[in-house]
Amino acid sequence: MTPPLRGTQSLVGQMGWVTARPSLTAIEIAWRWLFGIPFLAVCWFQAQRILIALPLDTAGFNDIDTQNPWVAAVQISHVWAAYAPYLLAVLRWLFPVAAVAWVLVSGIGRSLVFKRMEPRLPFRPVPMIALQAAWLALATAMFWGWFRSIEWVANTHIATPGEPDLVGYSIWLIFLSLGFFTAWALVSWPLLIAPLLMLLEERSALSSIRESFRLGKAFTGKLVEINLVMGIVKLALIVLAMVLSAAPLPFSDELGSEAMHWIVASAVVFFCVASDYFQVVRLKGLIEFWRMFRARESARQQVS
Repeated sequence: MTPPLRGTQSLVGQMGWVTARPSLTAIEIAWRWLFGIPFLAVCWFQAQRILIALPLDTAGFNDIDTQNPWVAAVQISHVWAAYAPYLLAVLRWLFPVAAVAWVLVSGIGRSLVFKRMEPRLPFRPVPMIALQAAWLALATAMFWGWFRSIEWVANTHIATPGEPDLVGYSIWLIFLSLGFFTAWALVSWPLLIAPLLMLLEERSALSSIRESFRLGKAFTGKLVEINLVMGIVKLALIVLAMVLSAAPLPFSDELGSEAMHWIVASAVVFFCVASDYFQVVRLKGLIEFWRMFRARESARQQVS
């Protein structure tokens, strides 16, 4: 009897399939950077305006004691409190504008990726945009929960009378970050498989979300597993990018500051490209699992 296929056993095969079709990764990179480059440009412009209104030296940033982490932690909290009103004023209009732009661009871009991956699939950007909006809403709620949790930890361990508890803060920071990372992998899979259900089974956006909760234990287990593994891959890419950017630090005097800036920029670009590549690998894996668990049932329903 053939043992059951684990969710990540075919990962290498999917990576080879995607590598042989670089246009898929190119489309994924193109739509992400089509949004990301203008967004970062707006963020840079707004940051310059904030720094003009409140320079770093006025906010106390230049006075941070880098030799004493306990004192520095309190000083950083004061700098954050000084800049928080300016940042919130910008986020009130920037976040909704950026959210609408990302939903539109990602809905069209993801539709193009699926169409290129499976030419027989219909091109349905409107319901895809709706599903991307639902994904963004869930991601925003998860990030808000993480941020509020970290804010609570900072208030109870840093912004308190007496010496700040950096050890306790660090423990809580790691614990909560890993906890929310795991929670995201456990709850986000319905909105990852929903676009495929919408395209492959010709459903509406709402119907595909509803159906994603009725896939059965076997299919759901594979989705959760591949979601966790791909999240770990992204963490590994972050660590690798940090290593690549930090490795030349001992030679910074010989290389110069400009060369170091290029090295850091190259590490960031590497992370973005690799992350987009593995996102396409994830999508290909989801399609294969749909074929394994749902293709026959979907065909019977369409015939009847």
